[in-house]
Amino acid sequence: MTDRLTTRPGKNTTSVRPVLAKDLAKTLKALPVGDAAWAKANGFKAHAGEILALPRSKGQVGGYLFGLGKGDEPFAAATLGSKLPSGTYWLTGPIPAATETETAFAWLMGGYRFDRYKKKTAARAKLVVSDPSVAEEAARLASAVSFVRDLVNTPANDMGPDELEDAARALAASHSAKIKVVKGGPLETGFPMIHAVGKASVREPRLIDMTWGRANAPKVTLVGKGVCFDTGGLNLKPGASMAMMKKDMGGSANVLGLAQLIMDAGIDVRLRVLIPAVENSVDGNAFRPGDVLQSHKGLTVEIGNTDAEGRLVLGDALSLGDEDAPDLLIDLATLTGAARVALGPELPAFFTNDDGFAGEVAASGMENHDPVWRMPLWPGYMRELSSSIADINHISPGGHAGAITAALFLSRFVDKAKTYAHLDIYAWNEKPRPGRQAGGEALSIRALYHVLKSRYGVKEKSAAEPKVKAKKKSATRRKR
Repeated sequence: MTDRLTTRPGKNTTSVRPVLAKDLAKTLKALPVGDAAWAKANGFKAHAGEILALPRSKGQVGGYLFGLGKGDEPFAAATLGSKLPSGTYWLTGPIPAATETETAFAWLMGGYRFDRYKKKTAARAKLVVSDPSVAEEAARLASAVSFVRDLVNTPANDMGPDELEDAARALAASHSAKIKVVKGGPLETGFPMIHAVGKASVREPRLIDMTWGRANAPKVTLVGKGVCFDTGGLNLKPGASMAMMKKDMGGSANVLGLAQLIMDAGIDVRLRVLIPAVENSVDGNAFRPGDVLQSHKGLTVEIGNTDAEGRLVLGDALSLGDEDAPDLLIDLATLTGAARVALGPELPAFFTNDDGFAGEVAASGMENHDPVWRMPLWPGYMRELSSSIADINHISPGGHAGAITAALFLSRFVDKAKTYAHLDIYAWNEKPRPGRQAGGEALSIRALYHVLKSRYGVKEKSAAEPKVKAKKKSATRRKR
């Protein structure tokens, strides 16, 4: 990523002049007469994303005008990063809605392509930034977001539980983290809900458990829903609803992306990452509506619908993570359509009973253009999860408050954590926007990263703790 950012402008660096629509007349007046005339002749209006090359002699480009429209798009520089030809560029003025680091991040994300199955078309335009720390932080953010997008965009035939485990192992190896995996039959006694959801697939279910950081640092535990494909089980989804289910592991992808940010920045925490990785399939041994499942916590759970499998695997993983009484226990999951109906695809629903933490995350989300919206863990709706034959039903009988009742169900598996938060994310862009192509997306991890960095600080790297670079290997295939 850093190869597309530089702090050293060369003699062949080309200028790009950002122009607000309201400042167009003033800008044209300040330009050389020939450039102003060229802009007028070409109908340049400084619309958002509009780019105009300014000519010089012998067919050369003397610079560019870049339209910002109202100036309210923080990812505006992504358009430049994706459209400008190979070369080095510097901005003659700021992008009003973004800091320099955010501008550099947007520039890098403009060049993102998921090209695993197509001819590679790497972006080659390079941006001049003021300081190496700007380049380092922008590249760190862009690398994590690209990692998340790649995982979510990969189709389920190449991103099953095995391949998700491979991605976690590669990440752990690159940061000297420890990892262990419980899979297949042994899950049945220790993590029976994970086993029940995944046992109908030929791809073994598993629980991935990664730890990093000094043992006595504040404990931060991340849990990510890793349903690599969801057929709906015996409550089979219709075809249209199944089409995008490769993204049902988006919670785990985002958790891995956040873990990468934490470890790469060296945030001083004892990090634990738990990912229940399963495929919800249909077979003669599939779990059924009306079944009662045991759980890792000891609660018995009546199954109302097999298409609400994500909260089951999360319940087992959350109860394990809660046993350590972490300072923070956070789960991310593509969990409910109800959250999308309430808030749409761009705004994750955020649940917690910790008002202070909620305020920190909300503020960070707005400041870093990675917003979340707090919704209530309304205790009165817990009655909607009552069961006559088990401790709890995992869905409510009606269609009301589905995102809230799902969050309440998960909260039953958390007792000891100082702060618990649940984020119901979409992990997908339905329509392209600057720096955010249609497809898999990282949502809320930049907001959470900045909160964690502010709360816990960054530990100094010592000679005894060098960063280990793992040999690069595929995150999606492993010889067995």
